[in-house]
Amino acid sequence: MIKHPISPVYDKNSKILILGSFPSVKSREQGFFYGHPQNRFWKVTATVFDEKVPTTVDEKREFLLRNHIAVWDVIGSCDIEGSSDSSIKNVTVNDLNIILKKADIKGIYVNGKTAYRYYQKYTEKLVGREATVLPSTSPANAAWNEERLTEAWKCIREQA
Repeated sequence: MIKHPISPVYDKNSKILILGSFPSVKSREQGFFYGHPQNRFWKVTATVFDEKVPTTVDEKREFLLRNHIAVWDVIGSCDIEGSSDSSIKNVTVNDLNIILKKADIKGIYVNGKTAYRYYQKYTEKLVGREATVLPSTSPANAAWNEERLTEAWKCIREQA
């Protein structure tokens, strides 16, 4: 069983909540979200908000808060082999109310279908809110290039 090692990023000004499924091996090693160099999350969100791509953990945290974005994952602990979402078993979920009670979240978005499936199965009934599924920024989602991802992700800006 692996416990989620990264604290959520949010503050009282957060308007958008973006949820992944569970941090990859690279993210767990770095201690921050979307740490795999091939994951397009930072490039896509930076383009959506007309900013340069943040590179350090501090720059990434500042970018998120400056743009009113909260980030966390649906899963709080699970059994997982490497970074393989398909291997996830024995799920416990994170309590999103930690964020939802402190920030006026206008929209909840999930990064990919796996996160969406776990959100619908475990979290939606707990928080009483639907989430919008966005195409995954993972390098495993090769069907979506960076340009298509950016177009699809532009909807988050409307909530910020």
